[in-house]
Amino acid sequence: MKSRIPVVLLACGSFNPITNMHLRLFEVARDHLHQTAVPELKLLCGADILKTFQTPNLWKDAHIQEIVEKFGLVCVDRAGHDPKGYILGSPILQRHQDNIHLAREPVQNEISATYIRRALSQGQSVKYLLPDAVIAYIKEHDLYTRNTGRERDEGQPSRGGPAPPPPSSSS
Repeated sequence: MKSRIPVVLLACGSFNPITNMHLRLFEVARDHLHQTAVPELKLLCGADILKTFQTPNLWKDAHIQEIVEKFGLVCVDRAGHDPKGYILGSPILQRHQDNIHLAREPVQNEISATYIRRALSQGQSVKYLLPDAVIAYIKEHDLYTRNTGRERDEGQPSRGGPAPPPPSSSS
């Protein structure tokens, strides 16, 4: 392995909740950059985020241009995605493909925050899918659950914060 170089990675995505695979993004990208000796600031993303560059009105072309031209990307592959195809399908990405690093995740895993939220809302265990501290925080704040004994507006799942306190009774 080449000598280690400083690397700054800026990641985007929902990280909602943060999973072990989100944390793996940083490890895979760091290893890739250390092996290719590219010391710079890069946007770190999974292939699913790279695909969103093609979503109309989600990203401005000028922003995509600035990101890939000035900084570049480190894109970690993800099952069911084709990052090379996404690059070839975008004139901007194609023009700056030399500044896009595709890092291969050696341990494929289909964990997603969407799956985690669904499992939690159904009362299923997410042990070993999330860091223990994240699981504890979710339980402490009663996040991503359906009606768990406390009344919520129309029985909707929690959207990210603790349930409001029960109404006070008049004495």
